[in-house]
Amino acid sequence: MKEKKELQSTPSIWRNGRFRRMFAAHTAASFGDWFDAIAIQVLVAYRWEADPMMIALIPVVMALPGLLLGSIAGTLADRVHKARLMIVCDAAIALLTLAILAVPGPAWLLPLLGLRAAAGVFQMPSQQGLTRTVVASDDLFRATSLNGLVNQASKVVGPLLGAMTLTVLSPQACIILNALLRLCSGLLLWPLRGIGPALVSTDQQAVAAVQQGKSAAHTAPEADEDKMQEDHVRASRFFNQWREGWAFLWRSRMLLHTLIFGLFGLIAILMIDYQFPTLLRVLAPGNESLLGWLVSAIGAGAVGCMLVLNRLNRISAGWGLGGGYVLVGGAIAALGWAQPGTGLPGLLMIGAVLGVGNGLYIITQNYILQAKTPADMVGRVFGIQSTVIGAIMVVSPLAGGVLIRIAGAGTAFVWIGMTVGILGLAGLLLQSVIWRESLADSSLTTEQNADLA
Repeated sequence: MKEKKELQSTPSIWRNGRFRRMFAAHTAASFGDWFDAIAIQVLVAYRWEADPMMIALIPVVMALPGLLLGSIAGTLADRVHKARLMIVCDAAIALLTLAILAVPGPAWLLPLLGLRAAAGVFQMPSQQGLTRTVVASDDLFRATSLNGLVNQASKVVGPLLGAMTLTVLSPQACIILNALLRLCSGLLLWPLRGIGPALVSTDQQAVAAVQQGKSAAHTAPEADEDKMQEDHVRASRFFNQWREGWAFLWRSRMLLHTLIFGLFGLIAILMIDYQFPTLLRVLAPGNESLLGWLVSAIGAGAVGCMLVLNRLNRISAGWGLGGGYVLVGGAIAALGWAQPGTGLPGLLMIGAVLGVGNGLYIITQNYILQAKTPADMVGRVFGIQSTVIGAIMVVSPLAGGVLIRIAGAGTAFVWIGMTVGILGLAGLLLQSVIWRESLADSSLTTEQNADLA
């Protein structure tokens, strides 16, 4: 905590060497993920010709770890050395990614994707918590927007490079590149491994209280009993901190409303999030590269949006969250209305609009979750978010697969897009009711830190 209090805002966030390392590692991991994602979708949708329900199972198995482990991962991220946990996760993801090369079909692919997603569940809250630890409060919005910028920039470059690699080589080459970039991410984070967890001192004090009064000489049974008591204290502290994370979120009106608003939108969006290849097979049969072009256009729109937000350094919750959903919903519906033979420029324009809305929403949500959360609870709050997203992804993709089977891909996209757009419009019109607190007002976080001190 002392280290956090000494952090000072700098004229340029790039003067923060620790953030530069985190940013470089995040860039390597994000670009690798998009190489991999395009390759897997091409394998499943075009090479293996899987039906919509099999495609829907992919995000489900990737979501189960978030549902089962998200909150626990967030609590663990607040207790351990965050960079060390991220390094371990990078190594595990690299090994599991290489293992995908040996699978013969979708049924064998699903378990590996689930295991790999489990490693990612532990990495995400660690990355968010480490950002909160190494970046001064005044630089937090820029750090958040830059991290989001990388995510979206990887959607531009990653799919394009992936499509080029697919043309020249194969999906397997893209998968190998992802594994190598994950190893690079871990190496970049290695010098940050000494940054300690915010809660380690609390645990040490609790264990010291158990040890107080013990004599230096112990028999073997007494030593075993002391060890059991120490383990009990640590387990009790872990459970209490997990419970404190949920209690804090429940008391924070702005955080709670932000997550609930996002919950309803994600229920609809995730129904078709992994079904873009299904729609594109109808619009342009046999054109495998179209998926890469569309995803790149989405990323380009988000990058442009985030560059503007990074210069503004602020946005209201209503316009960021509600306005973002209006644009996302409108673009999804427009894709559903598109007909076979629709020109590439038109599809790319729709993708860019979808990207702008996505960028607005992601940056605003992540900033709210970080800015309105004390530093020693960031991991737990983002872990809870992972749990919520995991729960949605278990149900929504399967429901989307059923809807596409019944109504067709185009009709399903139109219905879901209109639902998301109406939700966003409601957020815009009711923003003064849903988000009464101004993002420019940091008094909530200050008071909460004072109460927890």
